[in-house]
Amino acid sequence: MPDTSDTSDTRTPAQIEADIKRRRETLAETLDEIGVRVHPKTIVGDAKAKVASNIDHTLGRAYVGVNRVVGEVKGQFVSEEGAPRLERVVPVALVVVGIVGLLVVRSRRRKR
Repeated sequence: MPDTSDTSDTRTPAQIEADIKRRRETLAETLDEIGVRVHPKTIVGDAKAKVASNIDHTLGRAYVGVNRVVGEVKGQFVSEEGAPRLERVVPVALVVVGIVGLLVVRSRRRKR
């Protein structure tokens, strides 16, 4: 084990003062940075940014999901050439018209 009892410093007083000044400046910068990081406005700003990022990510995933579902539904009623598939459109249209008709009749009966 080396002998560490020798604490002789070969620096001049000016060098020691310059070193102390540098360390004070570094410490001041570090304290300023800590002050900024723990400031309530910084914490709130970081939280807002994180929430906004999560919302953007969630909305992006939702958009992709909805777009996929719309594409699948469209694929059921439109051929690859873009022409409507009448064998599927007509039955669905008839069901929709029937449901709307029943709702109209039911609404008129309630008004009486």
